Amino acid sequence: MKTFSVIIPAHNEASLIGQCLESLLTSDPLPEGWQVAILVVANGCTDDTAVKAREYTAQTAARGWSLTIFDEVRGGKLNALNIADAAAHGTNRAYLDADVTLDPSFLGQLVKTLDSDTPRYASGHPALSPARSRITHAYGRFWKFLPFVTSGVPGFGIFAMNATGRARWGRWPDIISDDTFARLSFTTGERMRVDSFYHWPMVEGFTNLVRVRRRQDDGVKEIAARFPHLLENDDKPKLTLPDLLSRLVRDPLGFTTYAAVSLAVKTALFQTDKPWVRGR
Repeated sequence: MKTFSVIIPAHNEASLIGQCLESLLTSDPLPEGWQVAILVVANGCTDDTAVKAREYTAQTAARGWSLTIFDEVRGGKLNALNIADAAAHGTNRAYLDADVTLDPSFLGQLVKTLDSDTPRYASGHPALSPARSRITHAYGRFWKFLPFVTSGVPGFGIFAMNATGRARWGRWPDIISDDTFARLSFTTGERMRVDSFYHWPMVEGFTNLVRVRRRQDDGVKEIAARFPHLLENDDKPKLTLPDLLSRLVRDPLGFTTYAAVSLAVKTALFQTDKPWVRGR
């Protein structure tokens, strides 16, 4: 029996970890000969994320899978990933954000796609979870048609790789953008998008959108500065002027919202010295 490890770093995700685990545990049957080991690292939590995750122990066992919970005092996503990686024994691995849910066919498709001796990286089709605020709804309506989202294998929210691919580096470096680092550690030909969808929530409100966009940009700049060789694998398509004008005509409010956030990112608006917390 081969094991596929699913690593879930979770910081104050008590309200969302349940639906994330539920989506995993109600997945379609996996390819024959595979089982799943779920590793949740509740890191720096001030809520009961770990307690909520443990409520799924029996349901996990009923599927013949395992669930391990780490209640880590120290916060930080990369530290959480390193803790789980050190304990994981699975041949292949997925790194799943605790606020993401998967369609039933998603996990099985990942397992099948990564069952290879050659290095492979995989993710799926991102779908935005329903937004609560009008600003986020308008922004997301424009954002979901960006070339980076609709083509290639972006991997935000969930990405996975087989053992040969994961062997390309050891411990996760202390960086902002783990998903960018992982994606660019593979060539375009090694990155694969499965047909199934996963559901990813966008942060709510203009201020949070600006903060997240700025952090994403900082993360890409950090990769370029510290790991310039990885940029050889960057196939991120550009938004052309005709595409931009087409989107403006089709969705002027979405375009205006996206443009306003982009402009604010380049200014001093909404900068803070507070520790990073992804806003809801």
